[in-house]
Amino acid sequence: MYVDGGCNDEKVSEAGGARAPEQAGQWAARAELAGRAVQARHLRSVWGMPGTLLGVSGRPASPLQRVYSPWNYWWQAHVLDCLVDAYLRSPDPRRQARVAKFVNGVRRRNGRDWLNDYYDDMAWLALALQRAELYVDVRRAEAVSSLADALRAGWSPDAGGGIWWRKKDKYDEDFKNVPTNGPAAILFARLRDQRGYEIAQWIEKHLVDPGTGVVWDGLHVGPNGANRGIREIETTRYTYCQGVYLGACLELACWGGDGGAAAWAERAARTVETVATHLTVPRGEKPADDGEPQLILKGQGGGDGGLFAGILARYLAQAALILPDFGPGFARTAYLATDLVFDSALAAWTNRAPAPAGPVFGPEWSRPAVSPRRGVPERDLSVQTGAWMLLEAAALLTRTAP
Repeated sequence: MYVDGGCNDEKVSEAGGARAPEQAGQWAARAELAGRAVQARHLRSVWGMPGTLLGVSGRPASPLQRVYSPWNYWWQAHVLDCLVDAYLRSPDPRRQARVAKFVNGVRRRNGRDWLNDYYDDMAWLALALQRAELYVDVRRAEAVSSLADALRAGWSPDAGGGIWWRKKDKYDEDFKNVPTNGPAAILFARLRDQRGYEIAQWIEKHLVDPGTGVVWDGLHVGPNGANRGIREIETTRYTYCQGVYLGACLELACWGGDGGAAAWAERAARTVETVATHLTVPRGEKPADDGEPQLILKGQGGGDGGLFAGILARYLAQAALILPDFGPGFARTAYLATDLVFDSALAAWTNRAPAPAGPVFGPEWSRPAVSPRRGVPERDLSVQTGAWMLLEAAALLTRTAP
């Protein structure tokens, strides 16, 4: 498994630092302020239990949200990932304790075990727990193993392979999508399980537009018996799907377990180019300002969509740092990935709304945010965590090896 920032153990690449549009310390400070704002507004103990933390899904919160209903399991996984990012940016015992408390909170709120009906949710929690163990020494190997086993059980040969979106028998499920299979491929690659290659090859074969390189959402399986074929493909373009496929390609390229590292690096590079062409805000949709960045990732609303562009930014930062390891021919694409992160981060920061607990970010980084209140997406934990994730990606790109 690569360590964040490069394929080689203990490596932090300097590729991003030269491209940073502002002082490196500014991005670290901005990520810190975004994280503190999320923690101040959203993080609370679980039902008053000591030694726990969890994210309240809205602020201001409804009565149900105050007791963590709905659960929003996968949002919590991304908050945990951001807490790990913050620890890596500035390690200290308090941050380590916060990660441990948050992991305890997830376990307490989820009930008997770590599992969930949705395979995409479980993939994200497994990835976050794996990083918490690797970097912060919060040991939950049994949880990662349990979640990985559940994901293996979700694979079927229908439509050529892939993992179901949610438990098939319980929901009579017919949908297999990239938001499930992408993070599962990343996890299996990090576990050095060949299933990671099988999943990514399945996505490449069935869910990548051969004309544009856009990664589609998913497919519906036909109704006829075992080993069913494809009934319909959902071709909606989500930043989320590009991000998780990019992350899978990078992991598989770093692993090189199938002898095709260069091919996976090429697919990762193609995805970065596709994002710049098809998943950024068109020039005419931006406020008129000659100094405004030009490569701003599209937002996709509140709710679950509030996390989508942040997930893509996480893996664009990894692409910027990892692709140069595969030769000088990848340098231009690495710079492009860097620009996508920094342009989006600068837009999000410029368009933030001031508030007493810290900055508030909007679901569309190219537009001004508004103060969080009922009925606007700025109140969603997902939207604020997505922006925090973006700013941590920018901060990562400005860090250099000692």
